[in-house]
Amino acid sequence: MSRRILVTGATGYVGGRLAPRLVEAGHHVRALARDPGRLRDASWAGDVEIVQGDLEVLADVRRAVEGVDVVFHLVHAMSAGGDWAQAELVQAQHVAAAAKAAGVQRIVYLSGLHPEGERLSKHLASRVAVGEVLLASGVPTIVLEAGIVIGSGSASFEMIRHLTEVLPYMPAPRWVRNFVQPIAIRDVLHYLVAAAEVPGDVHGAFDIGGPDVLRYGQVMNGYAVEAGLPQRPIAPLPVLTPWLASQWVNLVTPVPRAIAMPLIGSLLHDCVVEEHRIDRVIPPPEGGLTGYRGAVRLALARERSGDIESSWRSASSAGAPSDPLPSDPKWSGSTVMEDARERVTSASPEAVWRVVESIGGDRGWYSVPLLWSIRGLADRLVGGVGLRRGRRDPVRLRAGDVVDFWRVERIDHGRLLRLRAEMRVPGRAWIEFTVEPAQLESGGSGARYRQRAIFLPSGLGGRLYWWSLVPAHHVIFEVMANRIVAAAEAEAR
Repeated sequence: MSRRILVTGATGYVGGRLAPRLVEAGHHVRALARDPGRLRDASWAGDVEIVQGDLEVLADVRRAVEGVDVVFHLVHAMSAGGDWAQAELVQAQHVAAAAKAAGVQRIVYLSGLHPEGERLSKHLASRVAVGEVLLASGVPTIVLEAGIVIGSGSASFEMIRHLTEVLPYMPAPRWVRNFVQPIAIRDVLHYLVAAAEVPGDVHGAFDIGGPDVLRYGQVMNGYAVEAGLPQRPIAPLPVLTPWLASQWVNLVTPVPRAIAMPLIGSLLHDCVVEEHRIDRVIPPPEGGLTGYRGAVRLALARERSGDIESSWRSASSAGAPSDPLPSDPKWSGSTVMEDARERVTSASPEAVWRVVESIGGDRGWYSVPLLWSIRGLADRLVGGVGLRRGRRDPVRLRAGDVVDFWRVERIDHGRLLRLRAEMRVPGRAWIEFTVEPAQLESGGSGARYRQRAIFLPSGLGGRLYWWSLVPAHHVIFEVMANRIVAAAEAEAR
């Protein structure tokens, strides 16, 4: 039966995969986003109704749920910084109240596996609290409690992958001996899609997990086997607290401290399936649930091919600026620091654009790698995102994508790419690339390449920050402009 479905969190890891699968199942899907532009380039954007709104604004939520049969609540705020647990609670209260008032027939929420009767980490306690709010809404609700989600682009998988690949020997906290029950993202999506059609009398929380129960140390070495790496000796250390462990994860993996800290906190407990009531409501997928190593194998294949549907990187980062670039900052009275470069090249606009769109990640920044690495390390040391986040796709970008410590704020394919900085800076920063056709002095045709670094400083500290980097910027941005144009010309040859 076709249903009208609202998906919150469609720009996130799970929501970005669920929305198109609900469409494939024959449902009419509405996606709620604070910034609808971030969904503009999604392959499925034309198949869904996209509405603008903020879950912390009740009026926005009421408009979003109007005429909806099922609400999937998939927003988590832990990457946003501040009192994210309180923000998650407020969002859940708004969803519950609006859904009840609108006559919604079902709410579905993805929570986390957790033990009963223990003091939970802030991360898991928030998941439980949100589930309780939704279950008490008066709307039939299904709360699916999942363990570690394994899939290309998931934060848990990235943390496992980088810790295992970087460290030949792992000093680790005692919780590496705790038991976990990973689940493949494809199985999570199976349960979520099926939950839309569960009869209305079904109400409650249900555990879901893959077929394998493993110690966390076995999880890391299971990855090593599938990646063709030697198994890593693991030495549990009693003094490595969750806080210290999150600092270590922050340095050696792409997962920033704001996300690593709550994830690690949830590993302090055994998190395994304690009941199997879900089997009476939603049967397992045809062929059975995917084992842990099978899920790793699938995720690695996706990452190696560059075919990553969605990523944890889509989440906003704590402390990162969110305001768009003012269209005329100087006219609006803002202080603007700017470094602008321009080149005219014999390469075609299409060749220059291909280089621009593939910037960052494994291909680098066509500049001075050492200086970029130092800036990325400095950012990680102060809790920023650093350079390790890479890219979702090696050659194609869409609005909202992460590129190392930048995020795509706007992209007009073939013409304009604007990246907003998410590193820790005393102000707001962007880098903008434009490509357009140009006539050469020789009479032929080519391209005009423009590059602008823009900084809106905050106070005296912001101005001192920019002025102190002017010499480095002159080298970095001059070399970048020259090498991007040279790469396009080399491709043309």
